[in-house]
Order: sequence, then C-alpha cells, then structure tokens
Amino acid sequence: MDSFQEKLEHLIREALREDIGSGDHSTLCCIDPAAKGRAVLKVKQQGVLAGTQVAEAILRLKEPGSAVTFFMQDGADMKPGDIAFEVTALEHTILQCERLLLNCMQRMSGIATLTRRYTDKLKGYHTRLLDTRKTTPNFRLLEKEAVRIGGGVNHRFGLYDMIMLKDNHIDYAGGIENAIQRAYDYVQRNRLAIKIEIETRTLEDVKKVMEAGEEKVFRVMLDNFTPGQIREALQIIDGVFETEASGGINLDTIEAYAATGVDFVSVGGLIHQAQSLDLSLKAVV
Repeated sequence: MDSFQEKLEHLIREALREDIGSGDHSTLCCIDPAAKGRAVLKVKQQGVLAGTQVAEAILRLKEPGSAVTFFMQDGADMKPGDIAFEVTALEHTILQCERLLLNCMQRMSGIATLTRRYTDKLKGYHTRLLDTRKTTPNFRLLEKEAVRIGGGVNHRFGLYDMIMLKDNHIDYAGGIENAIQRAYDYVQRNRLAIKIEIETRTLEDVKKVMEAGEEKVFRVMLDNFTPGQIREALQIIDGVFETEASGGINLDTIEAYAATGVDFVSVGGLIHQAQSLDLSLKAVV
C-alpha cells in the first residue's frame, strides 16, 4: 500500500484541483504573481491543535520553497489568540492554499479535541480508545490522524488491512462457526498477514467463539453489551482474545466500560460527531 505521505500528497493534489479548477480568478485578477507575502495561523477557539504538518505539506506541495515557522505542534493545547505558525511564500500560494489548509486543520483539531476528552476519561484504566471506519469519504487519512493526535488508537484503516466479521457477515455465512472457519481458511490459503476479529451480540455468541476461534481469532467485539455483560464475557474469554466494547458508548458511559477491564472501546462519534474548531489564516502586511 502507499505510504502516509503518498496518500497525503494524493489527497492534497485532488483537493487543490477541485478548488482551483481552471484558475483562482479572485487572486489572478488583482495579485502580482511574483509578490511574496507572510501569513499567520491564528487560533480563535480553545481545543487541541491538529494538522500543522498537513498545512506545511499543502504549502510545500504548491510551492516547494515556501517557509513555515512553527510556534506550536500537533497535540498542543490551544486557546484564542495563540499563533500556531507563520508562513512566507508567494501570495498566490497563500491565497490558493488558505481554504484547504483551514478546512483540514479545523476538522482535524475538532476531532483531536473530542478524542482528548474521551482519552482523559480513560486515565488510570487499562482500556484504550479506538476509532472506526465511520469517516468522511476520501478524508479518512486525516480524520484518523487527528484521532491519533488526540490520544486515540487507529483501528483498521479500511476493508483491506483486517478481517472484521460483523453481524451481516455472520448471518450471510450461516453462523459464527462458519464465518470464523471460512475466514481462517481464506487467510491461510492466500497467505495473508492480517488478523481476524469477530463481532458477538450475546454471551452465547462469545461461548461459540471460544469453541471455534481459539488460535484463529485475535479479538472479540462485544457489541451493544452493557458493562455488566462485558464483565461476564471477560470471565468467559479469560484472556484468550483481545476484547473490544462497541455500540453507543459516549462520554457519559465510557468510564463504566473501562472499569470492566475490557482492552478497547471503539467510538464512531470521535469522527462523525466532532465539530470543527475556529482557526484563521491572516495576511501579515
């Protein structure tokens, strides 16, 4: 697969092509193409900063000679009035990159901020926080990076880097036992270096995985289990598999799940419920 940097460059090129199209006429009409300028990234809302390295990549891809001076780094606590960085580049570069740069950083900072709120709840517990595939199409790369910056752990990136047998897979396959065996045979036959996770909906499902999945499954998802049911499931599993609690977990309930001792909790809302934070790129004249 492509590296993070290769995926990022592809994302940036496509986003700039979408925005600039046949030409940035607002800039072309009134700005000298040779004019150099400076601009600063101003923080206007409290939260966790994310996307500074992405901003630099956007500017450098558009103009390799652009210079960025950082005053804050990804993961830093930010407050209104802070200056995250200063850029010196052609004014055309600054103006054409401004909206893409801000869209990325505002979205990423919102996700990192919400993720930090969740991970703060997990301090002192064994449990770690996972994201999901509930992401914006073609923007997953940066949304998951924002989760990492906020202190979360990235789950699988897509359908290709892990086998996750969810309820529909299990139902179509004719049951948990069939789904596990087919998945295991598929991995062996194709010599794939990927792991198998399986979703369970009841304690009976957990018992079936124990019978069918030892040495074949690496993680069991406990979907829509209450904290009490999680504890019962963990007694059945007894450390044989990694465990993941999922389904409707939020800021009000995450600590109760962590108290069970489950290895991971996954929260789709880290991304799809996050609100972008207010940042601005202002010319220095």
